[in-house]
Amino acid sequence: MGLLPYFIAKRYLLAKHSRHAVGLLSRIAIGAVAVATFSLFLVLSGFTGLKDYALAFTNIFDSDLIVVPVSGKSFDYNSQQEMSLGTLAGIQAVSRVIEDKVFLRYKNQARVATLRGIDSAYTLVAPVDTLVYTGTWFNTDRPEVVPGYSIAADLALAARDYSNLIQISAPIPGTNIMAATSPDQVFRSEQVVASGIYEVNDQVNDRFVFSSLETARFLFGWEPSQVSSLVIKTTNTNLEVLKAQISDIFDGSVSVKTRVEQNAALYRMLNSENLFTYLFISLIAAIAVFNLTGTLIMLVLEKKNNLRTLFTLGQPLGDIKRTFFASGLMMCGAGLVLGLLLGVLVVLGQSIFGWVLITDTLPYPVTLTWSNFLLVGATILGLGMLASFLGAQRVTRRLLD
Repeated sequence: MGLLPYFIAKRYLLAKHSRHAVGLLSRIAIGAVAVATFSLFLVLSGFTGLKDYALAFTNIFDSDLIVVPVSGKSFDYNSQQEMSLGTLAGIQAVSRVIEDKVFLRYKNQARVATLRGIDSAYTLVAPVDTLVYTGTWFNTDRPEVVPGYSIAADLALAARDYSNLIQISAPIPGTNIMAATSPDQVFRSEQVVASGIYEVNDQVNDRFVFSSLETARFLFGWEPSQVSSLVIKTTNTNLEVLKAQISDIFDGSVSVKTRVEQNAALYRMLNSENLFTYLFISLIAAIAVFNLTGTLIMLVLEKKNNLRTLFTLGQPLGDIKRTFFASGLMMCGAGLVLGLLLGVLVVLGQSIFGWVLITDTLPYPVTLTWSNFLLVGATILGLGMLASFLGAQRVTRRLLD
């Protein structure tokens, strides 16, 4: 008796129905589940693709780990600490960074930006030199900088304009501006040229100007051991252990952040958008999946005489309900498999052939992930179980008497 409800449910699903409407409603219910599955899977894959695309440039720009002071603008990084970092397992490269606000003037335009002085190892940690939009990356032996696209647009500057140099000025700490008789008494200045212009995203493009470590050290008047931060490239997957080891080297005077922690606001925004998108599409999917309830009710009414016979022969009411619950799950499963198959084919086709374009050369990004596959399957099956349960409750003792 244990397998009888499932055997009967399979027969109800595959056999022809005496009423044409019931068979048609069954096919419509399976199709509705397939469309709901396909839509949910396609939307989630598209959003995952957009998320990966949005984070691609950020992942290049940001390092695996960054070491920043707990308080103040800088901390000391001596040779002993450098040797200690080199002994930690998983660290591939470490780069020094000096960073602070500066005043830029080019021709008749001026604005404030953040100057990020970096050493030659920086591109091993974060290959920002690959993000140059026009021109080339700066040469450490020359007075060159690489501003962001937004900064270059505000100043209306072009790369390699040697006839019009950029003046970078930084205030000298501790000077009395009111008592100064000339700008040289309160500002250190350097004449540089933009060797190239980089482009990451609007937030980064509007903030940073890259220069050599020596240029930044001169402008800010820092000691050779002073740094704003250390950026680290690592192969260690257990970053929490590595963070603790790095913090111990600096006696807890620094804070160590992962890439996610460096962009906590961005990740929260993307995850929130993903959640709301999933909930919205799931609501639409629920409306489609609950066609199963109506179909099961119609099936119960069609098979009412057969059910009375089974009940008279001694089949328990619970087993009869289980029969229609299993019928609903089978229809849901058929629609789920069909919808996932179509979704995977469309996502793979978009990835390979780029049928839908954002621009003339940029196809809409989609990403095929197991997490989306499992999430869609669990969502549709959960909704299908609820719809099947509600439909099976139409079988009552009053109906069978």
